[in-house]
This record gives sequence, C-alpha cells and structure tokens, in this order.
Amino acid sequence: MTSPAASPSMIGRESELTELRSALAGVLLGIPRGVVVSGEAGIGKTRLFEEFLVEASRDAIVVSGQCVDLGAVGAPYAPIKGVMRGLVDEIGAEALLEAGGPGRDALTALLPELGDATVDRNAGLNRLHETVAVVLETVSLRSPIVVVIEDLHWADDATLNLLRFLLRVLNRGPILLLLSFRTEDVPRGHPLRGLVSELERSRSVARIDLQRLGRSDVRRQVQEILGGLPDDEAFDSVFSRSEGIPFFVEELVGFDETCEGDLPWTLRELLLARYERLSDEAQHLLRLLSAGGVRVGHDLLVTVYDGDASVLDRVVREAVLANILVADERSYAFRHALVREAIHADLLPGERTRFHTRFAEALEAVTDHRRVATEISYHWLSAHDAAKAFPASLRAMVEARATYAYGSAAQMGERALELWDQVPDAESVANRKKVDLIAQTASALRNAGEEERALAMVNLALAECPRDDALRYARLLRDKAMYLGNSGRPGSITLLREALELVPSGSTGLAGTSGLAGTTLTAAELRSALLTGLAGRLMIEGRFVEAKTVAREGLDEAQAAGSDRHASIASNIYGAALIDAGEIDEGHVHLDNARRLAENDTSAMLRYRVNASDAEYLLGHYATALQIAELGIARAHELGVERSSGIILQSNAVDPLIALGEWDRADHLVDRALTLLPSAVFNAYLQRARIFLMLWRGDVDGAARLYRSLRAGFLALAHVEMQVTLGHARLAAELALARNDPEQAWSDVSVLLGPEHRMYPGYDLPLLATAARVLAVLRSGDSGLAAREDATAEARMRELATDLAFWPTSPVWLPVFEAELSGADGDGQDPDAWRLAGEAIAGDAAAPAHLHSYALLRTGRAHAEAGDRASATASLQAAVAEAGLLGAGLISTEAAAVAARAGIALDGQPMRQTRDAAELTARERQVLELIAQGLSNRQIGEQLFISAKTASVHVSAILRKLGASTRTEAAFLARELVTTP
Repeated sequence: MTSPAASPSMIGRESELTELRSALAGVLLGIPRGVVVSGEAGIGKTRLFEEFLVEASRDAIVVSGQCVDLGAVGAPYAPIKGVMRGLVDEIGAEALLEAGGPGRDALTALLPELGDATVDRNAGLNRLHETVAVVLETVSLRSPIVVVIEDLHWADDATLNLLRFLLRVLNRGPILLLLSFRTEDVPRGHPLRGLVSELERSRSVARIDLQRLGRSDVRRQVQEILGGLPDDEAFDSVFSRSEGIPFFVEELVGFDETCEGDLPWTLRELLLARYERLSDEAQHLLRLLSAGGVRVGHDLLVTVYDGDASVLDRVVREAVLANILVADERSYAFRHALVREAIHADLLPGERTRFHTRFAEALEAVTDHRRVATEISYHWLSAHDAAKAFPASLRAMVEARATYAYGSAAQMGERALELWDQVPDAESVANRKKVDLIAQTASALRNAGEEERALAMVNLALAECPRDDALRYARLLRDKAMYLGNSGRPGSITLLREALELVPSGSTGLAGTSGLAGTTLTAAELRSALLTGLAGRLMIEGRFVEAKTVAREGLDEAQAAGSDRHASIASNIYGAALIDAGEIDEGHVHLDNARRLAENDTSAMLRYRVNASDAEYLLGHYATALQIAELGIARAHELGVERSSGIILQSNAVDPLIALGEWDRADHLVDRALTLLPSAVFNAYLQRARIFLMLWRGDVDGAARLYRSLRAGFLALAHVEMQVTLGHARLAAELALARNDPEQAWSDVSVLLGPEHRMYPGYDLPLLATAARVLAVLRSGDSGLAAREDATAEARMRELATDLAFWPTSPVWLPVFEAELSGADGDGQDPDAWRLAGEAIAGDAAAPAHLHSYALLRTGRAHAEAGDRASATASLQAAVAEAGLLGAGLISTEAAAVAARAGIALDGQPMRQTRDAAELTARERQVLELIAQGLSNRQIGEQLFISAKTASVHVSAILRKLGASTRTEAAFLARELVTTP
C-alpha cells in the first residue's frame, strides 16, 4: 500500500488545539489545570494529543500513562506507574524518591524497582495519593509537567480515585493533566461517570468533547491523504460509510488509494480489512498480540511467540508497514484499540485458550520487581483455567493492597470468591478459610469507600461463619460494628456487646485473619479491641459513665496482652470519657498516658491528638486545642499525609480557630478539607462550621440554603452522635432565629429538654444559652406555649444549668443564660444582666470570640427598650466596632437595626428615620394591623380564616421584612406602616 495511514496534518480540530494551548499557557503561570477530552472511538483523541504534545514538549516535561484493558478489573494504578516511570526516565530514580519526600516508601510500594521499603499502613489510606501530588508539585518547580493518561474507560477504581484527588488538591506548580476516554464505553453505572460529572463542575478542569467531522473537513482529510481528490461517487461512499469519524476515513481511504472498488460495508469488515491482506504468519502474530492487549513489550512477545526470531522480525515489520502496528524501542502497539478488539473477538475458542495461557505462563516467569498478578489472573481467567486463575487472583489482591488500590483488591477478592467452588481444596490453596477471604474483601470494600457493599459482604461472612466458631464470629461482629460506626449508622453498640459475650475474659485462641493485611488477633487482643470499640461508641452517644467502665476494662485487657497500641487507644478513650463525665484531672492523666504509649504508632497517635484536641476545646482551652491539632497537622505533613489522614486534624483545628476569632484561617481549613472528600462524619463537622461562619458573618440566606441541603445528613448522624445532636440543634436554632422563626427554633432546642438527652457539658452549655434566647423571643410574642409549659421549660433549663455549673466554661455561658431570661417578663431585656454577662465574658479566655460583641449588642438593645438612648448608643457602637474587627456581620446588622428603631445614630450624625412597607403583601398588611392590636397567631387566623400555622408564616415574613426582632417591635412600627398607601 502506497498511501500513508493518516493525514499529514490534523483536520478539523483547530479550536480544540487552541483550547489545549490556552490551558498550557495558564499552567505555565503556575496554575495547575486539567483537561478531559472525550469522544467516540476513532474520533481523534490520540491524534489531538500528539499534535499538542509536539508543541508542549518544548516547554514542559511530558509523561504519559496508558490504562490497560483487562476486562472488568483494571490493573491497579497502571497509568500512574507509567507516569512515574516516565519521570524516572526524565529526572532519575533518586531524584524521584527525593521529590516524594516522606512518602518515598509509597513510591517504592508502587514501583518496587526503586528499592525495598516497609510501608506504614497506619499512616493513612491515601498515602500514595498524597505522595504522587507531592512528587508532581516538587518536580514542577524545576520544569513544567504535562501528564497524559489515555483510555480512562479502562482505568481501575484506584486510578480514578487518585486522579480525583489530584484534580482537587493540586494548587501550586505548572502541572497540566490531560485525560481521555471513549464516550460509548462509559455506560450508566460506570465508575468514570461520577468522576466526569464531578470534574465538569470544577473550575480548574476543562472538558473537550470531540465531534464528528463535517463533509468539508472529510474532503480535506481525504485530499491530504491522497494528495488529490477522488471522483464524487467514491468520495460520497467514503463520507457516508465513515460517518465523519477520522479513523474510519483513514481506513477506508487506505483500503484502496483511489477510493474505488468494493469498500467494506460493516464496521468489522473495515477494521479487519488491512489485517486480512497480510500473510498468514503476520495474521497469526496479530491474533497472538491481541490476547496480550493494546501494547505488548518486545521481550514478552519473544517469550510467547512460537516461531523463529527471524520470522517474528519479518512479520512484525509487515504489520508495521501495513499501519496496523506501531513500534517504539521497547514494545509494539496496535495503531488503534478498535483493530485489536476486532481481531481478538475473531479468535477461535482454541486460539483464545492457547494464547492467553502463553501470556499467563510468560508473566508468571517474570523475576523482576513488576507486579503482574492482575494480568496473570486475567489471562488464566480468559483461558478458562479456574485452578490457576484462583491463586493468581489472591496474589493480585495482595499486590493491589500493597499500593493502596483497595477497589482493585476488593474486585480480586470477589473474583477469588467466585472461583472458590471451582477449585479443588480451595482452602488449602488459599491458606485461609473462605469466611476469612470474605472478611478481607469486605475490609477492602470499606477502605475503598464502598460502605453498602462492605456491609453486604460482612453479612455474607457472618452467614458463612458458624456461631460456635466464637472468636472468628466475634471478629466479624466487630468488623460490622466498625463499618456501621464509620458510616454514621446506628447498631454498633448492640453488635459489640454481642461480640463480647462470645469472648469472655481469659479466652484463648486465634480469631482468624483480620482486615486487609490478613493479620491474626489473639483472643486477648480481640477482647481489648471490642471493649475499646464499645467504649468509643458509648462515648460518642454521650453515655460517659458506661464508657468509663468499659474503657477501663479494655485498658486492663490491653495491658495484660502487652499491646501498647491497644493500651494507648483504650487509655485515650478512657481519659476522654473521664473528662466528659467531669473527672477532668484524672482524664488528663490517661490522655497523657495514651500519648506516651502511642509514640511509635502513627495511627494511635492520630487518635490521641483527635480526642485530646477535642477535649481541650470543650474545656474552653482553645489555644491548647489548636496547638495539639496543629502538631498533628505538622506531623501529617512530615509523613506525607497532610491532605489525606491529616484532614481529621484539620477538622479538629477549625472549632478552636473560630472560638479564637481567627475566622479567615478557619474558612481556609474548612474549604481545603472539604475539597479532599472527607468521610460523611467529618463532612458534617466541617459543613456545620461553615454554616456557623456564614450565619455570624451575616449571610443568613446563604447559610439557610446550605443548611437545607445538608439537614437530612445532619439528622441521620444525630441519631448516633450526641455531639452532632447538640451541635446541630444549636446551629439550626440560631439560624431559625436569624430568619425570625422562633417556633422552629424552639423545636430545634427542645432536644436539650427531651428524654433522650444525655448530659454533654461542653455542648450543653452553649445550647442552653441558645435555648434561653429562644424562650425569651417566644415570650415577647405569641409563643403558643401554655403558661405551665413555659414555666416547666424554664425550670428544666435552670435545673440543667445547676447540673452544668461544674464545667470550666460555665462562668461564661451561665451569665449569658441568665441574661437571656432576665427582665420582669423573662424576655431578656435587663441591661444590668447583660452588663454582668459582658463582664464575665471579657474576663474569661473560654469565651468564644463573637460572644462579647453579642453581649454588647444585647446590652444596647436592652437600654434602647428601657429608653436609655445614651447607654444604648455606647453599647451598640462598641458592639459594631468589635463585630467589625471580627467580621461578625450578623451582629453589626442587628445593631444597626436596633439603632434605627430607636432613632440612634451610631456614626454620630443626626438620623432621619424612614419606613417603607412596599415589600409587604396585602395579606401581610392585614396581619400586621392585627399584630398591632395585640392578637395572637390563633386569633389572627380566626379573623382572616386561615390556620394558626399560616398566620405564623406571615408573622415571620413581616418581622424579616421590617427588620423587627419581636412582635412588640413590629407593633410599634405598625402605627406608621399600616397607613402607607
């Protein structure tokens, strides 16, 4: 064939090429970017990249990775390995390891040829993710980098998760990620769909969807290939059959250089047309190569080929000249994956078995550091040899786990389970019981974020395990309890209690292999873990007395077993439970002991820092809490996991920063942590902090929108975490008050007074102050509370306040509580009470930063209500000044509203009051007139023939539009507004 295989120049992609150039220009300014190129097979994705990379290579290091088609299970991190090996070629192995910093052991786990290393599995599940990000950022400091990964439709879950991580966290350095995939190979439910959908919402990622060429562009392409145009009839045939897909145009034109004769009619005929013109030996080679994949290394091909080397060289050259294969210095690849797929689909059953067997045997003979068990498993499975696919799948599971590819590990575990009954004496081959393999697969699923499937798998393990195998059954119950707890679901406590009944004190024996690493727990270690886990869940639910007892027993068991790790965790939970129960000094002793025992255990130290910083925050020691969290963040940075497991400590630093008034830093941490896709539990913590900041900064509507989108998740988590129950109640009530909906606020704070409430001092005290504020607002209007219910609520609040007086932050919150309920009517309008609260706040470091300006606001408002304009002016001006420094727009806005109603000029200038009721609807004007007459919501409803609830909605809208805090203020304004035309 004399015509070239492809157009000398790229046709019809000028705008897309310009977009890639623009992305690179932005990257060269130091701003990481991503571009996703999609389109159907043959549309020209690779050609677009090739054209662009010729230019990009002048300014940047270009490294690429190829996803591998291994059927349902992708090779773990195959394209990422290609990228890292490309960097080794560019900068050298030692420079790459140096760029990885503290994560160099993760690099050797990914590429064993770089050296041996012991990977710290407790350093964080995303250790490799973090390390790859650090490597790219570090190398980009010496030269811009373009990373190309093609055929993402074949990528394994681990690769997709790593790319999701990179595109979220890369925030410095000239780094361009170019990704491509076939649109028709990403059906509904494909894991890539979720990633693409997420990337389309990202400002740092562009999407290019390549379309088919139009008639004029196809004419240009044909002319470029042939050097002239065929007759119209031949061109019409090429255009109609190619349907504007560039690769098909090339194949059709290449079939006959004059575009005349009998052209192939079907896609299969077209893809096999060149192949069928080759010699028998060349066709045999291509059939063999098709079993090996899109690209096969030369050394591997020599091993599997059954002919002479001279024949191999001749037939490879024949296939290359026919433009079916392309060759580089190391390997051979099909010019297009579609051709490989067509040839592979054409294999006879005997050929398929024979060829895949050769590849499997050749790969099993590999003696270097490459991890190829996934490929071996694929080939034995394709050869229908279950007996050999089974152990290969188990080895592949281990290899995937070694590089943190938990999704692939789970898939390999599932494959091995499917093969179990097809293999003679599978238990001996696997060197484990089937139930243990099920449990390890469940663990991989859980680590891969597949919570539902992990639970289903552990339930399968429980069904498989005889209950009289007590230790193994108890371990499975513990696993299920952990999965439920980590996903914020109820049920863990019952499961852990059941497991403890199966492992009484003094039990001996082994509990089977546990978790991904296949480690075996002794009975003593298992009992200690069960007790510690139970104590932790009890503590989270606010059952501190029980938690203390159980944690103490867990500590005794761990010490008896000689396990510093378990002893640290038990001492940690015991200390935290003691503190929450009021035994603060003793609690600190055990927390310090937990820290000492965790010195050589990264995971245990992380747990210590989380609980210790949380305890100090609740005690009002905000600077200490922040210091502990920041030490943990710094350590996470040293370990190379700052953006993975370090996210937990970043979350723990947020609340102390807010309390200390460092709201901008808190915002930064929240935003950064949320980009890293934290677990559902930590996402709730972070979002709660974000809504709090939005609210107190004055963005009430924005906070309300975000809250509505997250409310269901908050409420679900509140069923299992008392701190979420109480923290959510406070946030929801303050938001409802800001929107003039005290009835909803009362519904929110009522959890504090309900039968399910368990005392949690650090959270109870702020919520108690908010609850008092809500009650006072209800009293100032038509609360709908009967006098007895009102009195009962206040009595219960005061009883709780007495019970909480021992807590270190009570000197701050109890004066606020008293001020909220002060005044003759108990509506919080006693200026002296607010003055005393402000003095208590000002003299105590345990007071959150916004609380003093809030007390000044309330003092000014109380003076204004009492008619003391001079005192009101001084307090309100001070409140505005403090709020301005902090950024507490909610306080500034409310102070301005109070001043406006009282006719006070906060800036010292004479003030002219103006009122405008234009925003009120006709119905709201009617309601306002009845408010001015002192009618209740029920009475308003009777007058206007609407329900009391509807009347309440109208009242809330009126208060919001008028800027009034109470019905009394609205009634005062009504005299002027009801006469407005």
